[in-house]
Amino acid sequence: MERELLSLSGDDVRSSFDRVAISGARNNSRFSIFDEVFSDNRFVSLFYGRISRTRLFSKMLNRLTEHNQTILIADDEANVRQILETRLKLKGYTVLTAANGQEALDTCDAQVPDLLVLDIMMPKLDGYAVCKTLREKSEIPIIMLTALSDVSRRVKGLEMGADDYMVKPFSPKELEARIDCILRRVRRPTKNGASTPGIIEAGCLSVDMNKRQVHKAKERIRITGLEFSLLELLISRSGEVISRHEIFKQVWGFETQLSNGLIDKRVIDVHISRLRLKIEADPTNPEFILTIRGDGYQFQRIEGQV
Repeated sequence: MERELLSLSGDDVRSSFDRVAISGARNNSRFSIFDEVFSDNRFVSLFYGRISRTRLFSKMLNRLTEHNQTILIADDEANVRQILETRLKLKGYTVLTAANGQEALDTCDAQVPDLLVLDIMMPKLDGYAVCKTLREKSEIPIIMLTALSDVSRRVKGLEMGADDYMVKPFSPKELEARIDCILRRVRRPTKNGASTPGIIEAGCLSVDMNKRQVHKAKERIRITGLEFSLLELLISRSGEVISRHEIFKQVWGFETQLSNGLIDKRVIDVHISRLRLKIEADPTNPEFILTIRGDGYQFQRIEGQV
């Protein structure tokens, strides 16, 4: 019987969690995900016997925990933390939580996560302050959560170094997709064989595609995983104009579902601006990353690159 239950796929378990989480969030009430999942007839029918629910549930979670990546969820809303923690654990991630900005910083100091989901409006320290502090010493990917309706205030987080943002209320499934995409990009293995680009030289700039490092005039530049992926795309297609839509698709790794195309355009522009500040001698008169008005961006053609 225990073996039969443990053979259920993660998707079977998550589908039940989806139903409960959505209904609980909609009602804005406290609820027990554990009890609701096991009220599902598909699961209850497997529980007649000697196996306790707690022991079996623990075994199922352990079976699903195969990632060695850690995600920190920083949000002052307990329901949001509970829903995301449960779902991400079922996807195999180790999950840490923080209820305010100071707790998020303390947690990052004690155990550096692979990715941070960061709410903007939190007590003690808001998400902006947390992001700014972390970017002074760390390149961990940051996805910001915001209920702010003003586009300029949402973009402020990107200007401080966040990799992405989502507007509340949001779909937990879409957030999971973004997390997966960002972590795949950051941890992406290098290519084998002759196709590996190795070290690319462009003026005073040296880009190591294997180590994902950038040096300017022989001095290493602190750069986030997303910024490197953006630079990598532009360099790999140097001399070619790449549209903002194509950049979003290739670098962020998914098709945007936002209805306001202006917001997506701004996301790209902010990251390009941050990248220019780091690699250009004069960001206002860029040498490497050129703006092609109405079309997108272009990295200067690199000699010898086909």
